[in-house]
Amino acid sequence: MEAENKMGISFLFQKFGRAFDWFEVIILSLSVFILASLVIVNVFARTFFTSIYFVEELTEMLVMLITFVGVSYGVRKARHIRMGAFFDIMPLKVQKAMILIISVVGAIFMFMMAKYAYDYMAQARLMSHKTPALRLPYWTFLIVIPLGFFSAGIQYVRTVVKNLMVPEVWLSPEQQGEYEAEELQQMAEQYEEIGEEMLGEVKLNVGHEKDVNQPPKNE
Repeated sequence: MEAENKMGISFLFQKFGRAFDWFEVIILSLSVFILASLVIVNVFARTFFTSIYFVEELTEMLVMLITFVGVSYGVRKARHIRMGAFFDIMPLKVQKAMILIISVVGAIFMFMMAKYAYDYMAQARLMSHKTPALRLPYWTFLIVIPLGFFSAGIQYVRTVVKNLMVPEVWLSPEQQGEYEAEELQQMAEQYEEIGEEMLGEVKLNVGHEKDVNQPPKNE
């Protein structure tokens, strides 16, 4: 029964993680593409015609979106800054304790930052500030800040739960090690190349032996 419960929780976590991954990747990809397009178009417009008046505000919003959605993405993929060299030399039990402490402290810090960011956004909403060019409420640009911090806190909580459920050390809910996957892929490619070379040499040797052992034809 306990094993079934763990399987159910793991399945829900996988579904939740895939939904988060799809959402964040789409948002980040579109934001970077739109940001680059706006900057390039504005350069041409400023050079040959006149600058587009609202580009600066849109780029500011997109940079904020990329930054704070990227915070959550970085935590989920274990790409945040950490003392990897010191962490990797520790015994497994110490690594497990360290990652739990890091994740708990990180989650608390992210939730605190989300609260402060929400208060700042609420204050900006009460003051009814508007952007100079588009005349949009400035607080709408700030929505992504508390959401990004809150999402990062959720990822740290998921990391804690993941490490409590399994005996291995997980740096994030979706990343067991920072470089293991890349190293394994490289090793697999190297061994595949070596295997193909050895197979080619074996075929050449077998063909050569057949030619040597084959009796000469009578003319």
